[in-house]
Amino acid sequence: MSEMDAKMAGFTRILSAVAVLAVVVALVLVFLPGHREKHLTAYFPRTVSLYEGSDVRILGVPVGTVDSVTPSGTDVRVRMSYDAKYKVPADAKAVIISPAIVGDRYVQLTPVYHSGPVMADGKVLRPKRTATPLELDEIYKSVDQLMVALGPNGANKHGALTHLLNSTAKNFAGQGAQFHTTIKNLARLTSTLDDNKDQLFGTARQIERFVNALAKNDKTVRHFNDSLTASADLLKDERHDLAAALHNLGIAMQQVRSFVKQNKHVLSKNIKGLDQISKILVKQRAALDEVLTDAPDALTNLFHTYNPAAGTLDTRTNLGENISALTANPASLLCALVHQAKAPKKACSLIKKALPRPAPHAGTGPAESSRKVVQVEHIDRSLAGIVEVRK
Repeated sequence: MSEMDAKMAGFTRILSAVAVLAVVVALVLVFLPGHREKHLTAYFPRTVSLYEGSDVRILGVPVGTVDSVTPSGTDVRVRMSYDAKYKVPADAKAVIISPAIVGDRYVQLTPVYHSGPVMADGKVLRPKRTATPLELDEIYKSVDQLMVALGPNGANKHGALTHLLNSTAKNFAGQGAQFHTTIKNLARLTSTLDDNKDQLFGTARQIERFVNALAKNDKTVRHFNDSLTASADLLKDERHDLAAALHNLGIAMQQVRSFVKQNKHVLSKNIKGLDQISKILVKQRAALDEVLTDAPDALTNLFHTYNPAAGTLDTRTNLGENISALTANPASLLCALVHQAKAPKKACSLIKKALPRPAPHAGTGPAESSRKVVQVEHIDRSLAGIVEVRK
């Protein structure tokens, strides 16, 4: 055999050994229980009708079996295994379920997994995280104990229970319908409270906030209470003076009522006149504003016209010119004065209507002589409504 053939034979043996090793590893991975199952140990106070081979379930679906059931002091140790593909919450509990009164039982892992950490392999659950069903003989025993406790050797030894039942029967005699109505109304109340639980708890939260606010402001609340107490004590000490003041106030109010009743016509007239004056002031507020604006200048000019040495008012009256103008055309003169006073244009029209036109002079044409003097139709004698004019 050549050297090349020897190397090829060695290489072939190596490949064969690797292939066999890979097959062995695959078989070990497939059939090795530790890699496809998880183990769990739970301690129960008792395990009636639970045996080796019983089911381990999740939501009633079998996922594993009980491997052993062994007494351990006051508890029973149950070893079990389940398929690793099923996830169990890390805080799950083990509960023995009894599907029927007579028959085998199984272990239920609860609750079902949703999210979060899962239970590790080899986890141990203590009795606080396990539960067993109540046995029928225990129920019978409890009922027997209750009957003995209520019997002639117990609570009814001196007839107390009998008296209680007789008194209850007498009290409820003929009240069945009312008692039924009471229970029905109580059910409605419970339903109403359930429907309004959000508002009810909201009110409770608001009360809690109010109480917390009072607690946080305890000093302020105490100060307020002290002040209120002091005010109450002051009113208590001054109650006689307060009563006298209230009595005098009542007398004064009676006198005011009598005065108003006796003078209601005069008061009504005065109030009416005051209302009229107020309306006039509002109506003439522009003129009043002008008077208040120009009056200081007018008084200053009047002060300057006074001559203390001669005791005279030094003014230039131009009486001659004014009298001639007033005689010739009084309406034009008054309109000029009104214009200087910056009065409304309507005032000049009213003056011309109120005053007669000047008489025609000799030598005027027939058109001038044919004009008629306008008669005064209306004169405001109330001075813009300030003075009452009786018709």
